[in-house]
Amino acid sequence: MSTDHSGWKAAASEVLRVGPDFRLGAVDPETTPGYEGGKARGAADLAGGIGQLSELQERLFAESRVGVAKDSVLLVLQAMDSAGKGGIVRHVVGGVDPQGVHLTAFKAPTAEERAHDFLWRIEKRLPEHGIIGVFDRSHYEDVLIGRVRQLAPPEEIERRYDAINAFEAEIAASGTRIIKVMLHISRHEQKKRLSERLERPDKHWKYNPGDVDERLLWDDYMAAFQTVFERTSTAAAPWYVVPANSKWYARLAVQELLLETLTAIDPQWPAADYDVEAEKKRLAAS
Repeated sequence: MSTDHSGWKAAASEVLRVGPDFRLGAVDPETTPGYEGGKARGAADLAGGIGQLSELQERLFAESRVGVAKDSVLLVLQAMDSAGKGGIVRHVVGGVDPQGVHLTAFKAPTAEERAHDFLWRIEKRLPEHGIIGVFDRSHYEDVLIGRVRQLAPPEEIERRYDAINAFEAEIAASGTRIIKVMLHISRHEQKKRLSERLERPDKHWKYNPGDVDERLLWDDYMAAFQTVFERTSTAAAPWYVVPANSKWYARLAVQELLLETLTAIDPQWPAADYDVEAEKKRLAAS
């Protein structure tokens, strides 16, 4: 856990990790697993965690600038529409130095991307050593919407699960720590959030009429997510399901997963490759 004074009573990576007997239907989106503080304490812990996260990220980025970084982080965010991916990007990742963060929001593939294997466009956007990469949606769209909307034959969808596992094992072996997060909201909560977007002119830009079409397939998507967890939650790249009806908890949980991962990497400030005292004297005399 990141701090002794926080409301976390169990490591987020333990209570949120998808295990072999995991069932998405058994997860209550209203709950706050592992965290005993309420919204007010959660806000305080989130604010406190920003400083820790920022320093760890800056150390990692500093290592990359001098060529000694051997690790990177890839945060994959998947969810139904309005589950809060944008809030994670703004309130969690947005608190660190943007130089060391590469954000990719994957949309429908272009004609060029469709001409290649589905992982082609993903590989091009993987973070280099020393960088935190964030995928707002990802290659998992190809086994979620691809399955639900029947955009590929069943045998191709089956092939993709194994291809994803092999791909993620390879990049994990190269030093990328993979954090795959599904933000889990209830169907009722999604309806509330979509309704708010329609009621507020400042949120109309967020609303997509297609969201209602996807909402009609809710049960199919939940089944597709369940299969994704069963087939692709591995030791090298585990899945974490974050109950997300409470936005404050979802943000805090993802921050905690990042803190645990960066703490395990333990990046260090690079040592100077010059004589510090001599440079102080030169600077004073200039």
